[in-house]
Amino acid sequence: MRIRPSEQVEVVRYLAKWIALLTPVAVVVGSTSSAFLWALERATDERFERPWLLYLLPLAGLTVALLYHRFGRSVEGGNNLLVDEVHEPGGGVPPRIVPLIFVGTVVSHLAGASVGREGTAVQMGGGLASAFNRVFRLGAEDQKTLLMAGIAAGFGAVFGTPIAGAVFAMEVLAIGRMQYGALIPVLYAALAADYVVGAWGTEHTAYHITLSAPDGDLPFDAVLMAKVAFAGGLFGLTAMVFAELVHGLGRAFRQAVASPLVRPVAGGMLIIAAVLMLGTREYLGLGVSSPNAGDVTILSSFEEGGADPFSWWWKLAFTVLALVSGFKGGEVTPLFFIGASLGNRLGVLLRAPVDLFAGLGFVAVFAGAANTPLACTIMGIELFGAGSAPYIAVACFVAYLVSGHSGIYLSQRIATPKVVPAVGTKPGEMPTLRESRERPSR
Repeated sequence: MRIRPSEQVEVVRYLAKWIALLTPVAVVVGSTSSAFLWALERATDERFERPWLLYLLPLAGLTVALLYHRFGRSVEGGNNLLVDEVHEPGGGVPPRIVPLIFVGTVVSHLAGASVGREGTAVQMGGGLASAFNRVFRLGAEDQKTLLMAGIAAGFGAVFGTPIAGAVFAMEVLAIGRMQYGALIPVLYAALAADYVVGAWGTEHTAYHITLSAPDGDLPFDAVLMAKVAFAGGLFGLTAMVFAELVHGLGRAFRQAVASPLVRPVAGGMLIIAAVLMLGTREYLGLGVSSPNAGDVTILSSFEEGGADPFSWWWKLAFTVLALVSGFKGGEVTPLFFIGASLGNRLGVLLRAPVDLFAGLGFVAVFAGAANTPLACTIMGIELFGAGSAPYIAVACFVAYLVSGHSGIYLSQRIATPKVVPAVGTKPGEMPTLRESRERPSR
């Protein structure tokens, strides 16, 4: 036996160091996330109570664009800026990203832009962690860990899924590789930030899946699992289409409307026209719930008849239009809507449990779009319970594989191709990034 007490001593020092560094970071990130969720809820309530706010969408877009034009040119990269900074530490993430993305997201939601909150959470977490580093003055490797911990804290606090937040921060940086060196710091930061959100009395949406026990001795129903794998492929294709539309239409929109100040005005007008054409506002905002009876939402998608055949497509279209126009907030909660409503319809077509397939779509489309199958599997277990774990894992991993080497984060690297040998793909940057160096900010 070779017992080295010195290793355990170093472990204790390591843990003490990161607990001391990350406790204030987690408190501030958790408190800021709680304030953000409160503001987002108030903005959503105002939008429902005052329908005329929709017609201010072009003005809201212009306001956000002016804020970033005047104060935020260095943080236009959004989530990609954070990923780049982890890969190659430079000057850090400017702290002003925090108020800019906070205000930009709330204003976007107030007028009805179909954007999310993950981008805001991740950028606030990373920005606040980077601000603390101005005091800590850490070395390059520790800066990476601190920034990843900030990302994990923001993600875990906003969604109420701290373990998924920790894994997401390690998994999102590169396809096929996890940054295990930061395991304890990111987990502690995510758990602590989520605890702080709960201490402020902030509640997260509860989702429920009722799943019957499988017949026989198998841990899952083989026929149902085959249906899940098939659906996972469709979730992956949907994720790929979403990512490619965001990047492709983003480039086209930037070419057609050169001014970043005019772009959200034009996009806002197109969104208003689309609302008037469809005669419904159910595809605006987050789409988690609605006070209007009959609206398709994420929650309604867990019920029989809770989604229309093309609900997923219309949410996808509204979200892509909002993102390429420059509205802030990110894409993840809309991806939850897209996946849940698509899963609802697939459950009906495949004669499978609708609530289960809504839950699978909820996490699997995100897994394919973000290339984070493990984080999304854990998120599904945290949100829906361990009883659905085998189905969640299969749906997420199949979606990840089928989505190919596309993704919503352009700065994500390819560490290991999904299929070896990979056609036209090699370790390095994402293919979409090689095609266009100009990155949309979210």
